[in-house]
Amino acid sequence: MRVGVVVFPGSNCDRDMYHVLTDVFDLDATYCWHEHGLPKDVDAIVLPGGFSYGDRLRAGAIAAHSPVIADVKRMAEASVPVLGVCNGFQILVEAGLLPGALLKNDSLSFMCEWTELLVQNNKTPFTSKFSKNQRIPIPIANGEGRYYADEDTLREMERNGQIVFKYGDRVNGSSGMIAGVCNPEGNVVGMMPHPERAAEPEINPTGRGTTSLMFESLRAGAAS
Repeated sequence: MRVGVVVFPGSNCDRDMYHVLTDVFDLDATYCWHEHGLPKDVDAIVLPGGFSYGDRLRAGAIAAHSPVIADVKRMAEASVPVLGVCNGFQILVEAGLLPGALLKNDSLSFMCEWTELLVQNNKTPFTSKFSKNQRIPIPIANGEGRYYADEDTLREMERNGQIVFKYGDRVNGSSGMIAGVCNPEGNVVGMMPHPERAAEPEINPTGRGTTSLMFESLRAGAAS
């Protein structure tokens, strides 16, 4: 399986993601500079975390207009799995590929800590190995991670199964304690926490590397 890791000016988790995909899960990852088109043979796309364009205007707002986004949209429409992590999630929202908005945390400060997620949808390409309501220990690191959607949008997302992850505890004031969502088709997933920072036991202080199931889900989907 070949995975395109999109790199923007200011990306800072691209190498972490590349390492996990290639060295831990033996997937064929390739860096994709934002000014160039995506290779035609990629089977999945990841938009990693960071501070694209220094978070000018709004986090992800400028990157959402990068040339590569046209290819991301085209491949998403063709059911290619797309994952946006942290800044990647913000970019997918700004590009209109996911609903809602990402606002400043209610603390108005940058947060860097471990938390827990609850799996709400285990039918996406990135969550098929999880059990429903499974708890996942995972780190967050963001300043604009508070997910927001109006009540009508939230009700529609609930009906469509678009809420993928919720926080186990109140973290940053997100609507409905939402930590990750997907598009109605389920192939585009965005999440604020960092699965690549918890996929190896050496860097997971909880001793439970359950976020590895995200990458195992992706690999299993490619093999089926």
